[in-house]
Amino acid sequence: MTFSADDFLKALDQHDFNFDKGAVVKGKVDSHLDDGAYIDIGGKAAAFLPVREASVDSGVSLETAVPLGSEREFMIIRGQDANGQVILSIRQLEIKEVWAQLEQREVNKDIVDVTVTGTNKGGVTADVAGLRGFIPRSHLVNPPEDLSALVGQTISVAFLEVNQENNKLVMSGRNAARTAVMGQLRPGQLVDGKVGAIKPFGVFIDFDGARGLLHVKQISKSFVSSIGDVFEVGQAVKAVVLNIDEERGRISLSTKVLEKYPGEIMKEPDKLMAEAAERAADPSKLMAEQED
Repeated sequence: MTFSADDFLKALDQHDFNFDKGAVVKGKVDSHLDDGAYIDIGGKAAAFLPVREASVDSGVSLETAVPLGSEREFMIIRGQDANGQVILSIRQLEIKEVWAQLEQREVNKDIVDVTVTGTNKGGVTADVAGLRGFIPRSHLVNPPEDLSALVGQTISVAFLEVNQENNKLVMSGRNAARTAVMGQLRPGQLVDGKVGAIKPFGVFIDFDGARGLLHVKQISKSFVSSIGDVFEVGQAVKAVVLNIDEERGRISLSTKVLEKYPGEIMKEPDKLMAEAAERAADPSKLMAEQED
């Protein structure tokens, strides 16, 4: 029994090849052109890999990305045309892998270094392994008035949201700084910062890129009727670390443990702050006072 070319094509049509958009196929590099490469994936016609789809890194040459005769996986980004040809991509496969890696890094609460590439109304953009990420102004550490001054700089960030489906990659410099600081903090340690915000329940103190809460009950051994009478935004403050909750990313502070008498921070704040380092020299004593 002879097997003609027509018989071969009929058999090929009946074979369960998945050449739909999004499918991953194996192929062998057949030839190079100026604008791409032809790839043999076992279809009716050779598939085409545009040069822009050869790698997530635009600086990689076609010859380096897909050497002649090499075999590898590709993703179909356009289904078969009238001639049976499909369009392939390596870049999309690499991007898919990058998203998977970043999702895991978000779970691990990793800190990564990124380069700021641009600005927009709400913050700055940065390159993350070939993907475009966003860092809101509120999540930058000490952002300049003109955010364009950050372009080209490398900053450390943590991940706020990694969502490939919505193409959202949002990061935080503040969270990265807080994570780094929290790993070095110890209860009883004195920190030197500034008042970042005043709320009815307490004061947020910014220090070393992190933010801790000085609860109203930890301001003084005496009752504090108005926090605004004791602190103002931007004011320099020294406080003692009471607790570090790494799981929830919270740092609890106290100036109460530095007082020699109830209400000292309201009556002699300058003296208390001037002597803060000396008074905090014995962390164990401070913690014992707190427990009392």
